[in-house]
Amino acid sequence: MPTVDLTEETFEAALADNTIMFIDFWADWCGPCKAFGPVYERVSEDHPDVFFAKVDTEDQQALAGSFGIRSIPTTVAFKEGVGVFMQPGALPEEALRDLVGKVKELNMDDVRAMIAKQEAEAKAQEEAASKSADDAGCCGDPSCSN
Repeated sequence: MPTVDLTEETFEAALADNTIMFIDFWADWCGPCKAFGPVYERVSEDHPDVFFAKVDTEDQQALAGSFGIRSIPTTVAFKEGVGVFMQPGALPEEALRDLVGKVKELNMDDVRAMIAKQEAEAKAQEEAASKSADDAGCCGDPSCSN
């Protein structure tokens, strides 16, 4: 499938409508982006079941900013609406092909279970820190004199 230009306005619909979505964040002035572009296009043509999008970081600064893009090119992958990969740098063609295969193989029930476990652990740590501060009778700030 040929790549599609993604914008802030089309991002949510593209994410909702595609089981697997790859995004290449790039800019016209970026040499490594220009070298990676044809690789990304070739791989996209070999995977018609995967949605391959491109985001021009100059034209779509808000969308790039929402991803915290600081270096380009950056490749991002989603499966079933969950971000599963993000890496700056131009990936070699074999590495990109391998990545597409690994994303296809991901068991999203396992991924969601890991996310839920991490969120529960973070919440427990936050609650423990809050209780510790309450037990100390102050706000928990080490510089506090109360």
